[in-house]
Amino acid sequence: MASDRPHIIVIGAGIGGLATALRLTAMNLRVTLVDAGHSPGGKMRQQESAAGPVDAGPTVLTMAHVFEELFEAVGARLSDHLTLFREPLLARHFWPDGSRLDLTDDLQRNIVAIDQFAGPAEAAAFKSFTLRAHALFAGFDQPMMQAPAPRLRDLVRHVVWNPKLAARMAPLSSLAQLLKSTFRDVRLQQLFGRYATYVGGAPGSVPALLSLIWASEFAGVWRVDGGMQRLAQAIADLAVARGASFVPNTSVERIELQNEAVAGVVLSDGTRLSCDAVVFAGDPKALHQGMLGTPARRAVNRAGTGPRSFSAYVWHFGAEPIGSALAHHNVFFADRSGSEFDDLAVGQMPKDPTLYVCAQDRGGAHQVGGLERFEIIMNGPAQQPAPQEEFALCQIRTFERLEAMGLRFSPRPGRENLTTPTDFAARFPGSDGALYGRSPHGMMSAFQRPTARTSIPGLYLAGGGTHPGAGVPMACLSGRHAAAAIATDLALTSTSRPMATPGGISMGSATTTAGRSPSSAL
Repeated sequence: MASDRPHIIVIGAGIGGLATALRLTAMNLRVTLVDAGHSPGGKMRQQESAAGPVDAGPTVLTMAHVFEELFEAVGARLSDHLTLFREPLLARHFWPDGSRLDLTDDLQRNIVAIDQFAGPAEAAAFKSFTLRAHALFAGFDQPMMQAPAPRLRDLVRHVVWNPKLAARMAPLSSLAQLLKSTFRDVRLQQLFGRYATYVGGAPGSVPALLSLIWASEFAGVWRVDGGMQRLAQAIADLAVARGASFVPNTSVERIELQNEAVAGVVLSDGTRLSCDAVVFAGDPKALHQGMLGTPARRAVNRAGTGPRSFSAYVWHFGAEPIGSALAHHNVFFADRSGSEFDDLAVGQMPKDPTLYVCAQDRGGAHQVGGLERFEIIMNGPAQQPAPQEEFALCQIRTFERLEAMGLRFSPRPGRENLTTPTDFAARFPGSDGALYGRSPHGMMSAFQRPTARTSIPGLYLAGGGTHPGAGVPMACLSGRHAAAAIATDLALTSTSRPMATPGGISMGSATTTAGRSPSSAL
């Protein structure tokens, strides 16, 4: 009988919550997914524009095999539910001096491009950096990303048994220090330093180990047909088709405990839902601050919630671009390397920002003209008292910067096309506007994020604010950790494929093998 099946409530329909809910449907469970938004996706959202629905959240999809494995875990195929287009051109990079560099998923093409851009010595340094990043990714995939609850002693043991990793990870160096010792060209230091912002940090403060992010991007970047929000919708649709219930436009007032364990939730309209477990897929700081009731506060300790990562100013609009030849992913760098991080460190909007521009109607052989859809991201501090002139400052610093580098938009977007850190704070309770949860700064930051299990029996965590961290693939992996923990704790046996793939996640798959890995490109 349906009432005899354990009932799991998932709070939050971001990628972490969606991935958890979908996996739970394969375990003969009743699954209820509750979200305050009108559609699934969380930060993976779309806004209307003059050119049609435009992405207003994550735009870069890497590690597509993580999502293939998610669908395979419930007996489905990703390709039957979503269309992905691989982008050989990973990103086009622009500098104020007029120089430009395209990076692709082909190592030899990149070596030639960097030779022409900065000379043979820098091209050789780039080759070594790429191989290093690939080795780090391969070396830390299992003991960190794949591990449900990574422990320092296990990592130390892993490095001892793999001594080459110790030198490659540069354990006492920041990413900025590693890049300075690798490249002489400041532009290349800027380029690869920006990967720190993928997890909400500054290159001078995050560990050098995060250079492995380049390996995940080099392994493949995909464009989602219909926009990134379609990925979230596809997962939600499959979860519902497999029996999950999705309750939109509804928030959870509190999590109720009985005998120190989870017993149910109370919705904002007063409805009480009893359950056997709850997965909280929002920002863990919301729990710590008591936003879901005082008893749930002890689920997350202070070290797991602060300090906070960066936020962003996000433009989403339709306009006609005039000037620079844009690819799908574009980066316009600041005049002075690192200047924006000095401002962010003191809670200020960058005066000299690096800007990411996603031209969402470009890519592959697609030809565009007239109005196009754009998302522009400028790094911002977590929520601060916003100055009255915040919009005007942001508009000036974004679009005058781009116009100085040869790109302008007609018409220039207005306030309704901008999401600020304060807006993100209001949209995602407990986040303070931070988009990546806890700050990644510091050598021990990866071990301080909350993991799937909490100190409260029956209460679990998923999402970018939990292990293994920020980013769309990582949030998806957090859902696997949460579902596996529930399966173990409820002594369940999945009716589908095993939750974990023996041997971990490979850098290649049915989708990704069309491109080359760093090692096979040699």
